[in-house]
Amino acid sequence: MFKRPMGRWGVAAIALALLVGLQMISPGSAQAMHIMEGFLPPTWAIIWYVVTIPFWVVGFIRLRRTVSEKPETRLLLALSGAYAFVLSALKIPSVTGSSSHPTGTGLGAVLFGPAIMSVLGSIVLLFQALLLAHGGLTTLGANAFSMAIVGPLVAAGIWRALKGKLHWGVVVFLAAAFADWATYVVTSVQLALAYPDPMGGFWASFAKFGTVFAVTQIPLAISEGLLTVVIFGALRGNAPAEMRLLGMEA
Repeated sequence: MFKRPMGRWGVAAIALALLVGLQMISPGSAQAMHIMEGFLPPTWAIIWYVVTIPFWVVGFIRLRRTVSEKPETRLLLALSGAYAFVLSALKIPSVTGSSSHPTGTGLGAVLFGPAIMSVLGSIVLLFQALLLAHGGLTTLGANAFSMAIVGPLVAAGIWRALKGKLHWGVVVFLAAAFADWATYVVTSVQLALAYPDPMGGFWASFAKFGTVFAVTQIPLAISEGLLTVVIFGALRGNAPAEMRLLGMEA
């Protein structure tokens, strides 16, 4: 039971209303940071699927176990997925002519760990590819690896390393911000591997793709970190029982 008047659905409704509002006012015409359908050569598309599938297997096992053993946390699972869906669907134009977006995976990675977030994040990417033409099916493995696997691994690593040593708000901020930043770095690596520069090779291509995203991604990572602290704090105050089940202080 929740101890405050707002209740669980109040927190979820307010958080998602805010995020949906941001999504509605965001530009919709720019190409976003997800690698678009058909952009990767077939060999690289297959490679990223092969690399990603083992994480999905482990993630599904842990997700099923969590739902079975801690059914009270299902709302938090849904909220974590919705948070990632809306934030990663935002398209913020860059001065370079491309665009960037938050990822939203830090919250779920802190709450449930990187394995479960690999599944939630991949489901988010699948729905975005099918419903929003954001990303693609051929590039789902690559996009999942950068956003749903590496980002959550970074977030969970920071949370586990710093929890109890710094204020929880600082740790959540760092986890969410660096998860966002790591995603764009890995995306740049993926594109550079697929399309090395004819003259400078991988490193020249990596510098080019990294520059495209860096202008907007760094401030976006900071903004995502701050927003995630707000959402995490609201959950601590309004869902103490569920947070305790996940090992979070009430």
